[in-house]
Formats: sequence, structure tokens, C-alpha cells
Amino acid sequence: MDYKKTNAPTNTVTQNILELCEDTGNIYESVAIIAKRANQISVDLKAELSKKLQEFASTSDNLDEVFENREQIEISRYYEKLPKPTLIATQEFREGKVYYRNPAKENDEEEL
Repeated sequence: MDYKKTNAPTNTVTQNILELCEDTGNIYESVAIIAKRANQISVDLKAELSKKLQEFASTSDNLDEVFENREQIEISRYYEKLPKPTLIATQEFREGKVYYRNPAKENDEEEL
């Protein structure tokens, strides 16, 4: 998934609780789904950023050679401007792009 092309807001937005719990019927379940998805997005973004910054890593630990790398600063700023993982996950959930299932509910339905 390309998180850079998401239409999620970059600032915190007040959410309507009733709209968030329409799909699941339970606000706590909806929040748990969004939180798990936000953790996945956070891990992906961190791995991607680390991979890009690894290219600029210095192999020597000489303090005299510390300098500012313009490309590294630009990459860091770009990732700082992206929407936060919770906002991306909430937007995905609202758009129905998040697959989720509740095994407890599935087991209850099978028993009936």
C-alpha cells in the first residue's frame, strides 16, 4: 500500500462515533481494528524510512566527520509531513479498505 497517496487528513479530525461503529456494531471493536491497522502502517513506514536512511549511514564512527546531509534531511522532513498512522488507518476503515474478522463472533454463529 502506498501511504503517500492516501487522502487521509494530516491534522486530527473529530470522528463521529456512530459512523465508526456502523460496520462492527461496537465502537470498541472498531477502535481495536483501527489501532491494529495503525500499528501495521507504523511498522511499514518505519521500515521504509530506515531503509532509505540506511543509504546515508556512515561506516566510520569519527566525530570529526559529522556533517549535514541534505538528502537525508529532506527524506526525514517528507516522512514527518505524512499523515500519522492512526489517521491513515481511520481513513482506510471508513472507506472499507480494511479487512477484519472476529473469530469469537464466527464461533458464536456456528454454534447457533
